[in-house]
Amino acid sequence: MAIQATGMLLDGCVLALLSQEDAYGYSLTQQLKSTLGVSESTLYPVMRRLNAEGYLTVYEAPHNGRVRRYYQITQKGRERYNQCATEWQAFVLRVDKIMAVEQAISNYQV
Repeated sequence: MAIQATGMLLDGCVLALLSQEDAYGYSLTQQLKSTLGVSESTLYPVMRRLNAEGYLTVYEAPHNGRVRRYYQITQKGRERYNQCATEWQAFVLRVDKIMAVEQAISNYQV
């Protein structure tokens, strides 16, 4: 079973990476792709939406004769990241509580 990374989780992950440092699109998508197994075609619309909603800004900078498009988190984005992180931690605690109960029952039955 693979757990799907969607919605707020993807928003939170993109914002988490950008809270550490600005990143160009390809680098950002590769980090998330290798960690979460999410395709670039899923991530670019997320980044465009976060930009449109004011959570990110975009700027271009030259690199080896080419122009790279960099994403930067805004103050509004940092607030959204904190909200996502708080909600994620609460979710993880609830799931862990359920999983721990199930694991205890399984261990008892062995």
